[in-house]
Amino acid sequence: MTQEIIAGLPVLKTNSGEPARCLVTGATGYIGGRLIPELLEHGYRVRVLARDAKRLSQMPWFDQIEVVEGDAANFDALNEALFEVDVAYYLIHSLMLKANFEESEQALARQFAEVAAEQDVRRIVYLGGIINDPDELSPHMSARTRTGEILRKSGVPTIELRAGVVIGSGSASFEMLRYLTERLPMMTTPRWVKNRIQPIAVRDVLRYLVGASAVPAEVSGAFDIGGPDVFSYAEMMQRYAKAAGLRPRIIIPVPVLTPRLSSGWVGLVTPVPYTLARRLVESLKHEVVAGKSNINELIPPAAGGLTGFDQAVRLALVKIKSARVETRWTNASVPGTPSEPLPTDPDWAGGSLYKDVRKLTGKRDPAAVWARIESIGGDNGYSTASWAWELRGLMDRLVGGVGLRRGRRDPNHLIIGDAVDFWRVEELIPGQLLRLRAEMKLPGLAWLEFKLEQDASSGELTLTQTATYAPKGLAGHLYWWSVFPMHGLVFPSMAKNAFGKE
Repeated sequence: MTQEIIAGLPVLKTNSGEPARCLVTGATGYIGGRLIPELLEHGYRVRVLARDAKRLSQMPWFDQIEVVEGDAANFDALNEALFEVDVAYYLIHSLMLKANFEESEQALARQFAEVAAEQDVRRIVYLGGIINDPDELSPHMSARTRTGEILRKSGVPTIELRAGVVIGSGSASFEMLRYLTERLPMMTTPRWVKNRIQPIAVRDVLRYLVGASAVPAEVSGAFDIGGPDVFSYAEMMQRYAKAAGLRPRIIIPVPVLTPRLSSGWVGLVTPVPYTLARRLVESLKHEVVAGKSNINELIPPAAGGLTGFDQAVRLALVKIKSARVETRWTNASVPGTPSEPLPTDPDWAGGSLYKDVRKLTGKRDPAAVWARIESIGGDNGYSTASWAWELRGLMDRLVGGVGLRRGRRDPNHLIIGDAVDFWRVEELIPGQLLRLRAEMKLPGLAWLEFKLEQDASSGELTLTQTATYAPKGLAGHLYWWSVFPMHGLVFPSMAKNAFGKE
């Protein structure tokens, strides 16, 4: 293998002079979705392992990558994905998995390590978390630590980069910080807000990840990475407030807020659901400060040095305000949510299928109608019976679902795979079709679809709005009939508002 310097970083080349091939797992996640264009920009050939290739089809770099469709838990798919790979990025985390996530993470890591060794992968790169107190690890941090150990023992040279709080538009850590600070001018907080934190800008994380591919073959181990600033979480909130143009926050730490209670509090105030909030809060119970390492000798920082916290916040806010957030923590699928395709009649053999169909026809501007359809949800709301949607979102959060606070990545435009509150964009044909799959807690499967068709001769536009529900068991049938009266209130006016006035 040889090296070439691109944008100040050594880039790995094969002995024949071809760019090295990198496999990216977790390609639909926050970091994975941002790493892929960075690798392409540095000249690498990129392959991804994804459960659903369609989730990536509308990304601007899709036609530049190779996709292996399958799950990392599937041996055959993993074997195919790692075939003739030089560098494998392991970016798989079970943050949203409630039960047995430690066992699940270890099993995935163990199989990945075994297959990577069998396929003679030259390097594994893993993104883990900073560990300041190895004797008091949360279950989440313990699982991440164990994953790193398994990968390093694979026999394949492994670089484990350990980061703390990642600051960037769309990261879960950043959104937790952002919403807590913006929504609460005065707050009682748990004691961990006094703990020291060393945040790092997402752009610096990506540079370390790209650079890790080309470190000398004999280098293997764990390396802490962090930005240039170290301060308490409370100070970080005050610094965010200043960068965002807000008044200083009044922060009162109290000893009674346990991780469980403070996670519930975070879940209520921010879009971050309880399970994810619990993982993040537990990782902040102790100091998160990078230890000394020679990582900057192995992977040189950008010419201007590491990005400071204030600058990272400003860059993130610019992206949010200009709707240029490439990926978001919601990109990753929620474990346990339905992934089955939309059932159809008469082909569907799963039993009963309920539908609520609303159809409107008239002279309308197709672009204007589509704009209203595509902007559904998030801060834009649902244009009708807001109280009913809020109530449904609250009910979902009370039973452990994502509710409405997950919002949208972009207020006006969607791509396949985007989260929209408790929906996921399953199918999208711009100007023609939007299909949303429900990720709320349900005794069944549900979809909401909008379809536009224009008559070539008359010019009339037809909007067909279809809510489809496939119940599971008696509870599923009871659920449909219990909410059916609400459909008469919500769905007709939703279709009319989307269609607009002539």
